Amino acid sequence: MEDLVKFGQEFVQAMRDGRGIEHVDQSYAENAESVEAVVPPGRDVRIAKGRGAIKAKRGDWAATHDIHSLKADGPYVHPPNRFGVRFEAEVTQKATGRKMTLREVAVYTVEGDKIVREEFFMLPK
Repeated sequence: MEDLVKFGQEFVQAMRDGRGIEHVDQSYAENAESVEAVVPPGRDVRIAKGRGAIKAKRGDWAATHDIHSLKADGPYVHPPNRFGVRFEAEVTQKATGRKMTLREVAVYTVEGDKIVREEFFMLPK
């Protein structure tokens, strides 16, 4: 369990430090999957497959939003190989100027020393 806790702590700190995109190479398996709760606006799929697709998804999101703050709370561990993180972000959509507070929970599945699956759970309105 110590390895899972350490991995989760490092992951959460990377998010807090704004290193979410570059940290993908370090912490995700090449064939990892990222599963959104719903199809995100401007995209046509819920599931990004592969490390490159996950980085691209994060890059697209960062390019279309001004991020004013991002809070990451966790990790909440579920041995032997999963942890959760609570996120809250204050953002402005660049295209519309719409300011939003986004809240979600993500659950990460780890195999070996890499994330193989992340699943996002949204807070309904």
